[in-house]
Amino acid sequence: MFGELFPEAVRYAELLADAGVKRGLIGPREVPRLWERHLLNCAVLSEVVPEGVTVCDVGSGAGLPGIPLALVRPDLKITLLEPLLRRTNFLQEVVELLGLDHVTVVRGRAEEVLGTLQPVQVVTARAVAPLDRLAGWGVPLLKPYGEMLALKGDTAEEEIAGARAALGKLGVVETEVLHVGEGVVDPLSTVVRVVVGESPGGVRFAAKRAKAARTGRTRRRR
Repeated sequence: MFGELFPEAVRYAELLADAGVKRGLIGPREVPRLWERHLLNCAVLSEVVPEGVTVCDVGSGAGLPGIPLALVRPDLKITLLEPLLRRTNFLQEVVELLGLDHVTVVRGRAEEVLGTLQPVQVVTARAVAPLDRLAGWGVPLLKPYGEMLALKGDTAEEEIAGARAALGKLGVVETEVLHVGEGVVDPLSTVVRVVVGESPGGVRFAAKRAKAARTGRTRRRR
């Protein structure tokens, strides 16, 4: 799965098992199943990410799914977005240690960076929040006609059904459940794919993005 970067994947697993546990980024019970439940489960997301796109991993935490995705897809430009300092410190250390030049760590919440972070083509997330809330954070970060890919569990279809009204207000035009990782993980990883139209986040967020961008330009001129 990781090809030539398998040694880097091993190093990342070691960091999760050591510093990740000590800093409270991952539970000690997860260590014996780091590969199948975390690294590989996230790496197979690469199957549905288009080539050469910009990606924002919302609520990246310990770097899942952003770091495994970066290890298998050097063609992507990935931003790891995380609000907590201790987590962003860990992520920055991992990025530097593994030499992931195509990955940037940004500290902040999705709603805080709206208008200052360049819109991306793909938003990723894993175990961050229920779909309706997650979409409220991630969808406004997308470019027109971009997509959000959220790793979910067995209740993916139910989450989509319960979030349909909220998704519609956010400018979502298509949703589907995908199963990826054939021959790599068992069970397969479940991905909710949310595609937006011309106005990601709806009209209200478009106005907020424009205002934030204008404010940012004014501050830079000063």
